[in-house]
Amino acid sequence: MNQLKTPVFDAVKRYVDSNVIQFHVPGHKQGAGLAELREYIGERALQMDANGMEDLDFANNPTGVIYESEMLAAQAFGAQHAYFLVNGTTSGVQAMIMSACQPGDKIIIPRNAHKSTIGGIILSGAMPVYVQPEINEKLGIAMGITEESLKKAIKENPHAKAVFIINPTYYGVASDLKSLVRIAHRHEMAVLVDEAHGAHMSFHDDFPLTAMEVGADMSAVSTHKTAGSLTQSSLLLLRGNMISPERVKQVLNLTYTSSASYLLMCSLDIARKQLATKGSDMLEETLRLARMARDEINKIEGVYAFGKELIGTPGCFDFDETKLGICVSGLGYTGYEMEAKLRKEYNIQIEMSDLSNILAIVSIGDKEENLTALINALKDISEKTEKKEYPKTPFIPQNPKMIVSPRDAFYSPKKIVPLDKSVGEIAGEMVMAYPPGIPVVCMGERITQDIVDYIKILKEQRTQLQGTADPYINSIMVLGVD
Repeated sequence: MNQLKTPVFDAVKRYVDSNVIQFHVPGHKQGAGLAELREYIGERALQMDANGMEDLDFANNPTGVIYESEMLAAQAFGAQHAYFLVNGTTSGVQAMIMSACQPGDKIIIPRNAHKSTIGGIILSGAMPVYVQPEINEKLGIAMGITEESLKKAIKENPHAKAVFIINPTYYGVASDLKSLVRIAHRHEMAVLVDEAHGAHMSFHDDFPLTAMEVGADMSAVSTHKTAGSLTQSSLLLLRGNMISPERVKQVLNLTYTSSASYLLMCSLDIARKQLATKGSDMLEETLRLARMARDEINKIEGVYAFGKELIGTPGCFDFDETKLGICVSGLGYTGYEMEAKLRKEYNIQIEMSDLSNILAIVSIGDKEENLTALINALKDISEKTEKKEYPKTPFIPQNPKMIVSPRDAFYSPKKIVPLDKSVGEIAGEMVMAYPPGIPVVCMGERITQDIVDYIKILKEQRTQLQGTADPYINSIMVLGVD
């Protein structure tokens, strides 16, 4: 196949150039009905905001240009089938779980999985079996899972239908994916991989191996995060015989919009072409910038930009160097405080922070001057700061006990109780810090004092907490009737 082609993008350009008289949605009619936005972003983007029709194909049942673009994407990413997603990798994660699991089936999942996995479990009716990832105590972050922990989970749950793996984590840590896939397949379990942060990894040899490269069954990749497409656009990839494309299409038809954005699909088309034809060179430059920044930051007193030296530590088999994680506790700041300081005083917005670290994503769109600005800001902060180690805070509580399945908890009657009085109750909603979206407690799990204490720490640090009806989490929904 010719990876220089962009079938969807070309079809949309032809459509715009034809000046067709529109009596179809969207109702803004090429921006005429949305003048303020048109004046700000320009006419062309709104002209491209079309709807499904014969020459533009239909996203729910593609047989034309969308189908051709998806086949090009499958080839580029080493899959047999690819599906455009316009509701982010969240929809891909949920589709994977629903494709692999029936109600009551067990699925083995690392505890640090994104909140979208819980949504997939509720929608599918599957039962999660959590595997605790390894913890790096110095950095206070979750790493990957080990072969031993997966083998133990499979031994205790030999009839599980699927194994869910993160590749890589938000901070760039990759498990030994090839070995994990081999173990799961040996026990006839499908392997589903969340590659929200690994869409770029197929296109340069210095990155960890991807799901498709090691024979996993499905993966969901956030092309918008690291591969250049527009926010909310992702790909779902499928290979092998364990999960049929007909099943996947059935699932997508349940959840997929009937009005997929052509702007998003055009961006997927172009991003795939760019990676397939120029990706190696672009990523070579991206790696150069990330390595330069990491080296310079590690010369600054009080901060530590962690990288490939983590390989070989528990739970870290490989590392994605474009994830520029920086431990700032040596300066006496929490990551949350450093994120706010960089934005307010230096006009720099980083991707994410936690109690000890900040994370900068270095991508194909970065310039050296941007990295230099971050380096200089950290130098300036270090020079102005009296060095002190920030007191270590407890890591996210491990292994809350699941009393009720997430699906049953979702549909059960609930009552609202003050957070301080929730210890011993069964959670009726999730609590998570976002990003990265890892649940502190999930629906159906017993709330412990450790969980309440940890939520209070996050609140004190003004962390963005999500998942609860009360946006300030002074109260929480639990199972029961008032």
